[in-house]
Amino acid sequence: MKAFLTRTLLVIVSVILLVQLWIFASLAWWRTNPVNTTMMMRIDYWTESSKPIQHQWRPYDEISTNLKRAVVTAEDGKFMHHHGFDWDGIQTALSRNKNEGRVVAGGSTISQQLAKNLFLVNKRSFLRKGQEAVATWMMERMWSKERILEVYLNSIEFGDNIYGAEAAAKHYFGKTAESLTRDQAIFLAAILTNPKYFEDHRNASALKARKRMIQRYMRYAEIP
Repeated sequence: MKAFLTRTLLVIVSVILLVQLWIFASLAWWRTNPVNTTMMMRIDYWTESSKPIQHQWRPYDEISTNLKRAVVTAEDGKFMHHHGFDWDGIQTALSRNKNEGRVVAGGSTISQQLAKNLFLVNKRSFLRKGQEAVATWMMERMWSKERILEVYLNSIEFGDNIYGAEAAAKHYFGKTAESLTRDQAIFLAAILTNPKYFEDHRNASALKARKRMIQRYMRYAEIP
């Protein structure tokens, strides 16, 4: 029995170490190479294989500054000042969720969201959150803030099987990510909380409120 438990423990530890090695190697490769697929994209493809993934990589300099500012405002106002985790934001989210009696705020930074989208599934668990934290920690030490934002803008979901700024700009406005106006960027940033829903409900009151918030604070956003 003791030998069995020892072997089982060794297998578990080996699997955990292999996962960390895979994440480390992926982050090392993606430091200079485009990210053309993520775990989120794979899941969408596996569940809706009849509908193609819309995605096209664009370098940081070919993405509108309007979109960079709008997304940072909407998703992570302290992006330039933390090392992957916004502890004040997490505490605020926990307090809001406790007061509401349900999950109404997440508190995840852009780095945490990106780590989840690149490597993990959506299923909530302590194990997934722990792995997300490890991947975020690695990313913040291996990539610059510019690289993190570049990959985030190229991989985040903007609608049903629509990933990245270029695909979103073409889908919603028939233009490139580089040429997005301020109002168009605000719209794209605002839908990130629930892109598949807002894709078909563009006049929803929650979306309008979020757009007003982004418009109000966007001027203060700091970007790489």
